[in-house]
Amino acid sequence: MTQPSATSLPTADIAAIRKVNEDYLRCMLSQDYGGIAKLYAEDAVLMPPNHPVAVGPDAIRKWNEGFPRVIHFRFEYHNIDGRDDLAYVRGAYFITIQPEGAPGPIEDTGKFLEILKKQQGGSWLFAFDTFNSDR
Repeated sequence: MTQPSATSLPTADIAAIRKVNEDYLRCMLSQDYGGIAKLYAEDAVLMPPNHPVAVGPDAIRKWNEGFPRVIHFRFEYHNIDGRDDLAYVRGAYFITIQPEGAPGPIEDTGKFLEILKKQQGGSWLFAFDTFNSDR
């Protein structure tokens, strides 16, 4: 995994931001779409490729429910940075999905950009999230 570049965020914030991403991976692999929704702020915006924007945790949960079953998923972080209560994560993803009725799994790689907001109490949630394939 590529190490993120130098940042002005405290180490504890970087660890918390990485945990949000790890929780997302865990939830996606276990098809816990309610768990995914809890990682997004109330006014969060998901901008998936080839789909309309999903706004808010309920719409984001519904979008993820329609995504094919994920059988492998990992991230590579290229940059984590931010200031105070706002941070961004830029990286790459590597995913294998099993669409219903497909003869076999489909592998994809791509890039992502996330903006996270620090909440009251110190946790971080996704505020904006977008990704697209390299294929």
